[in-house]
Amino acid sequence: MKKIDLPKWTIALPIISVIVYLFSGNDSSVYLKVALAALLIGSVLASVHHAEVIAHKVGEPFGTIILALAITTIEVGLIVSLMLAGGEQTRSLARDTVFAAVMIILTAIVGICLLRGGIKFKEQLYKLQGVNAALITLAAILVLTLILPNYTISGAVGEYTVSQLVFVSIVSLVLYGGFIFMQTVRHRDYFLPKDTSSEDEHVEAPNGITSGSSMVLLVISLVAVVLLAKYLSKDIEVMVISLGAPQSVVGVIIAAIVLLPEGMAAYRAVKSDRLQTSLNLALGSALASIGLTIPAVATVSIVFGMPITLGIDMSSTVLLLLAMITIMFSLATGKTNAQQGVVLLVIFASYLFYTIVP
Repeated sequence: MKKIDLPKWTIALPIISVIVYLFSGNDSSVYLKVALAALLIGSVLASVHHAEVIAHKVGEPFGTIILALAITTIEVGLIVSLMLAGGEQTRSLARDTVFAAVMIILTAIVGICLLRGGIKFKEQLYKLQGVNAALITLAAILVLTLILPNYTISGAVGEYTVSQLVFVSIVSLVLYGGFIFMQTVRHRDYFLPKDTSSEDEHVEAPNGITSGSSMVLLVISLVAVVLLAKYLSKDIEVMVISLGAPQSVVGVIIAAIVLLPEGMAAYRAVKSDRLQTSLNLALGSALASIGLTIPAVATVSIVFGMPITLGIDMSSTVLLLLAMITIMFSLATGKTNAQQGVVLLVIFASYLFYTIVP
């Protein structure tokens, strides 16, 4: 333990969270739920710390990819488990969660990062080539998976047939795989910091035992986040229904909980004048969230014969296109400022408002 240079709370909290969940059983007392909610927040904070340790060890962009893939894998597990448990009632859960994740990332996480960075540093720099590659890949996957299903005529409105699901799953994997290849092999330099004043660049990298422990604890932390979110999901659903809000709000809350670790990691990076790392986290997470989740839920749909609705409605389409156009213009120059963050956050507020008050 002397060689593991990690705060004790980041080691203890994830393990305690999993243990408490396993022994909670069917106990539905208010005190237990409050305790689990507190442990959920603690697990999120722990996962952010471990992700930063790993990222510092392996360097960019591999650190951000590890976190994005880990969180997306857990997100997929959560959605699939809820689909199998909920049956027909969850046919739109994957769509709602993926759409919410994309909107939260593009407008909330990126918006907060641009606003915070603009206030503190006035302007921040990033590699334009890497951001452009991520955005065009994301635009293609979004249209093919969330918009096009509304305009095909082989199946019901908003739904793909089995052959169409297979095709769009393959296309999503090809697009995401191509992006990862470019990010890690062909054009890795596109995703490295262009310029930074961060002192983190000069901090000594953690030793092998510390980084290895963080990898294990990151997985445990993310598992704890999903298990606790799933345990509390019924209470979240009851709360949403009691407030008279649409069912799609449940997807928004689930996505927000799952994306908390990445959102906090991106925010901490931009505070240290590492906007490139923040954008790698945000855009990479959006790509992983939709590029891997859709094929996974499509496989579950085909294997278990469960129809899924992928097409978003017209108001959601308008908001998604507005978000994509805004972020493309915002990230078109290689420099950012606070006003771009303000605009993105206004779009996010509009998305939340029209989700609750359709």
